[in-house]
Amino acid sequence: MIPELQPFSPDWGIPDPRYLEDEVAKPPELPLPEVFGSRWAQWITLSAQSKSSPVDYVVAALLASIGAAIGNTRWVSPWQGWAEPPILWTMAIGSPSSNKSPGLDAVLTPQKDVEREMRRACEASLAEWREGADIAKLAESGWKEAVKAALKDGSEPPAKPDSAYPGPEPVLPRLSVTDGTVERLAVIAAQQPRGTLMARDELAGWLYGMTRYAGGGSDRPFWLEAYGGRGYTVERMGRDTIHIDRLSIGVVGGIQPDRLKNLLLKTDDDGLLARFLPIWPNPAPIKRPSHLPDEAFLERALKRLLSLNMLTDEQDRTRPWLVLFTEESRDMLDDFRREVRDLETGTDGLLLSFTGKLPGLTVRLSLVLAMLDWVAGNSEEPHEITADQYGRAVRFVRDYALPMARRSYAGVSLSKPERAARRLVGLIREQGWHRFTARDVLRLDRSGLGSAADLNPAIAMLEEGDVIRAIETPPRPNGGRPTRMFAVNPSITSILTRNPMT
Repeated sequence: MIPELQPFSPDWGIPDPRYLEDEVAKPPELPLPEVFGSRWAQWITLSAQSKSSPVDYVVAALLASIGAAIGNTRWVSPWQGWAEPPILWTMAIGSPSSNKSPGLDAVLTPQKDVEREMRRACEASLAEWREGADIAKLAESGWKEAVKAALKDGSEPPAKPDSAYPGPEPVLPRLSVTDGTVERLAVIAAQQPRGTLMARDELAGWLYGMTRYAGGGSDRPFWLEAYGGRGYTVERMGRDTIHIDRLSIGVVGGIQPDRLKNLLLKTDDDGLLARFLPIWPNPAPIKRPSHLPDEAFLERALKRLLSLNMLTDEQDRTRPWLVLFTEESRDMLDDFRREVRDLETGTDGLLLSFTGKLPGLTVRLSLVLAMLDWVAGNSEEPHEITADQYGRAVRFVRDYALPMARRSYAGVSLSKPERAARRLVGLIREQGWHRFTARDVLRLDRSGLGSAADLNPAIAMLEEGDVIRAIETPPRPNGGRPTRMFAVNPSITSILTRNPMT
């Protein structure tokens, strides 16, 4: 039996708009040709279609891979005192059926093919070096015997012959790694000073595993420096010390939305996750591709980037060539920095940390985009960042990266009661309620609204925001508490699709 309702005032205020937004925003549209140019846009589109993947995932792998391929050979400098490596970290977010891995593989598989070819060439040099090393050992052994004899008879010890020096050992190239301890990665980075790429199918386990050491040790400091290209020394008990002049490692991988949310809720905000460019598109429609991409196009581009070398200075030390900003690009960067300062107002948590890093991200992206132009054959190797290249980087960040971060971090940037309030509004719309009781909500047992402890704070927030209003109900005939009933602001739903109160 439905109790007789008391009349309530039809006068409503404007509902608080923050509760009317979707908990997860729609993904932004990727401005593909406007940012990457027609040649790369075509390749990205066809590659995504061949993998039944959104173009976004192909871009995630492309940005991280190209940045790592450039590595420490070229850095970008807006002005003296500020230099950035082209290292980018991208995170492909999606359900298991969203074809994250195939989209990433559109880039990572050709990269492995290039590495395989380079390793075959290097293995021949390594085999030759090992033969020379054996000869050098014999020469060194003979020299030592000669030194002993000279010392014994009091004559001048002979100089060590050149044949005793085998020369530097060739290092097999590692364009990407899928796993590895900090110690192993430090060895690779020290042997391969241009840097490398960490490409993982699933990022969650790697990120969770960064605090595996007993006694509070962590890999996080290593990875914080790996993004910035700074010098780093790895010292662990029982192992030789390894020093890397410029630790530069790009990162790309996939993660499921729920696992990302759990990770964001549990992790410390030390800036590690804010370094990732989160990419969470809607799944691509199931469609057979009409054209296939030029598989050799990316391989040629990677080989051209890998032909770049670091600069050797007067002290015989290697360092990156610096690609400078034009004056017009500097002016645009100043404008964008002021824009970011305004964006930071009213932002907090992980989104604030991400937003604060946007100027540096645009600087890095501008170099990656300039090098993509070059390897596509559209220009000579860039020696400065033009206003066009920096402007495209800003457009990518402003129109795509920032909205995507808001979508990806929305679940944790809100308080728990506010998330529950938004879910309750969504439920009201879904059910078409003009009126509802607390029991109606609890009976549906929805996530985040399944208990009175979850529901009551949400109700209180929506009442304060003029979204719902309590309706006074008469006591039950046999005693007990009156039914908790609420009216819904008419602007929330205008069509009653389902109302359990009627």
